[in-house]
Amino acid sequence: MVEILAMATVIAPVTSGVVQVVKQATQVNKRYLPAVATLSGIILGAAAYFLDAEIGLRIWAGGISGLAATGLFELGKNTKGEDK
Repeated sequence: MVEILAMATVIAPVTSGVVQVVKQATQVNKRYLPAVATLSGIILGAAAYFLDAEIGLRIWAGGISGLAATGLFELGKNTKGEDK
């Protein structure tokens, strides 16, 4: 479990950046951004061949990183006082 969380920590900033690029490049509805983050995290985790782990562990780490990226974005948004 510690290995998965360590990999998710590495992948999460990249996932957050990918989601920001998707937001700028497309007109995706904001309600689907957590799903976009999770899916992009899974893809990034599966593609992270440089991490010395099985594919299943990398996919789990990618999914967790997508959820973490969403949580970090929401935390920053709520701290600045930006509401719906």
